[in-house]
Amino acid sequence: MRRTDAPGSLATYSACAQRSSARVIRQYSTSFSMATRLLHTSVRPHVENIYGLVRVADEIVDGAAAEAGLGVDEQRELLDHLESDTELAIRSGYSTNLVVHAFATTARSAGIGPELTAPFFASMRRDLDPAPLSEEEVRRYIHGSAEVVGLMCLRVFLADCPPADHERARLEGGARRLGSAFQKINFLRDLDTDWTTLGRNYFPGFSAGTLSEDQKLILVADIDADLRAAADVIPALPPGCRKAVAAAHDLFQALNDRIRATPADSLLHQRPSVPAHEKARILIRNVSPASRWTTL
Repeated sequence: MRRTDAPGSLATYSACAQRSSARVIRQYSTSFSMATRLLHTSVRPHVENIYGLVRVADEIVDGAAAEAGLGVDEQRELLDHLESDTELAIRSGYSTNLVVHAFATTARSAGIGPELTAPFFASMRRDLDPAPLSEEEVRRYIHGSAEVVGLMCLRVFLADCPPADHERARLEGGARRLGSAFQKINFLRDLDTDWTTLGRNYFPGFSAGTLSEDQKLILVADIDADLRAAADVIPALPPGCRKAVAAAHDLFQALNDRIRATPADSLLHQRPSVPAHEKARILIRNVSPASRWTTL
């Protein structure tokens, strides 16, 4: 018999779905969770919804599914189903998967479609292919796994205040560079897991298991260049997201600085992180009216 009380409405279901995605970001990423607290309340749920889907897909290919006993073919099948479910939910506005439903709500609101989701799932699928990556494949991988996520968030940020075409192109360039920097930093942080556990090498030309100090400094400098390019456009972002993006930028700049200070051979068996007290200082600094990001 059909229930007649409040549960059963699409609004109730969507709110529940969004809370599920919010729980995902709090569980998996202290840094991003802290930064999202600086987003305007109208924007924050959408960014949480994007992160939720990205994390669920990432867990299929990065260990959780394997720990559950699933082989590569089964992981690929799960990823295919997740992509199909996501595409259908964006078209229909509904999914039985709460995280997918939450993402679709955001995608429909912000105009996110297959032009961004397809490259993302392609990169996730590439992680299940044991073949070595070429430099061009790494560029495509970074675009799909990180740059498009930045572009998804940017569409949310600009949904209520669309800029002129030339300004949008500039902001998109900054979003791509920031996403690229985040991914490259994670590559360096996860060398041990990628090289010894997952059998992946995102640095063609480098021998897995070895990293010289000079090689590390070249990679760190490349990340610094991405972060500088992203920083140039942060002041042009809408006020409702600017402080949060700035905080995320500064958190990863601090992380890159720690990687720079960590001997290359140490990166092969330790994962650098930013201490909680330093993260708190970065957030407080970006909330301050004197923040370098507060004026256009």
